[in-house]
Amino acid sequence: MTALRVLAAVVTALVLQGLLTRLLGAPSMRVDFGLVAVVWIALRFGRVPGLLVGTLVGLGQDALGGGILGLAGLAKCVAGFATGIVGTQFIVTQTVPRLMVFLGATLLHALVFVGLSMLLRLKMPPDPFLDVAIQGVSNAAIGLFVFQMLEFTPVARVRWRAYRARRQKRRYH
Repeated sequence: MTALRVLAAVVTALVLQGLLTRLLGAPSMRVDFGLVAVVWIALRFGRVPGLLVGTLVGLGQDALGGGILGLAGLAKCVAGFATGIVGTQFIVTQTVPRLMVFLGATLLHALVFVGLSMLLRLKMPPDPFLDVAIQGVSNAAIGLFVFQMLEFTPVARVRWRAYRARRQKRRYH
């Protein structure tokens, strides 16, 4: 069941990233749904799944985006591994620590990605610092929303079942 959940998160992130990039255009796309999925998986399951899923998502984005194959894979791999380490060493259950983890993962991802791009002398955006800041805030907002929704869903299901059980009990007594 866990593997299916992880696979569903990866596929959803890649499809959502591809659709929104195609609809909104590459320059206006400021959220990296693949990185949000990698951070969620790394915080939820640890550093090794974060590393593996980061590599998988990054290679998928490289293959679909037409860039150099392996550049985003390595950047997301490093970000997923580091996030998994942070998630196992610190308590990351509140809003502010999660916000900091998403910002840090985005910064680390951008540092590796931009650093490798500079080493390979690829075309760079005019202001990468502004792009990283906007993407960090966007990833943190989307990531916090995803965490809240995924944590609320089981609680809502339990509450709904308890409500239905109370209604059934009242009806027959």
